[in-house]
Amino acid sequence: MSTRQPTTTLDEQRMPVRAKLAAAWTSFMFLYAYVDILNFYTPGTVEDILDGKVFEFDLSQTFSTSALALMAVPIFMVVLSVILPARASRIANLVVAAVYVPVTVFNIAGGHYLYFYGLGIVLELVLLALIAWYAWTWPRATTSAVIATSPDRESIPR
Repeated sequence: MSTRQPTTTLDEQRMPVRAKLAAAWTSFMFLYAYVDILNFYTPGTVEDILDGKVFEFDLSQTFSTSALALMAVPIFMVVLSVILPARASRIANLVVAAVYVPVTVFNIAGGHYLYFYGLGIVLELVLLALIAWYAWTWPRATTSAVIATSPDRESIPR
């Protein structure tokens, strides 16, 4: 005689918006980096780099510094999404996601393989849209919830 285990439903805990944003920015950065890494396998890419060229740009300290600065922003968005106050985090996520849409679309110009780069760009745009959506729809707290969770709730008049 076998004993059947009762079927249970998995616990669906609500994921905080900050965690969703940090996860989306992390995914964006992994995808962005992986597309660049896979691009090294495109014929001629390594030779161009050894000749001092990336796409149409000369490799230089200015190029490398600009590329690092361009990628540092979404890298920092991972941590800023978590540590900034809610209003500042929401605004920063909306602004940076919007600014990175044209930056991401521009990358199609440097792609030798249209399907490869096209897929990478579409996936990156999906993540940017998700980031904007999470930030735009950030839940609002009721006044009583703000009072109850405030670290200075004794000093808040009731």
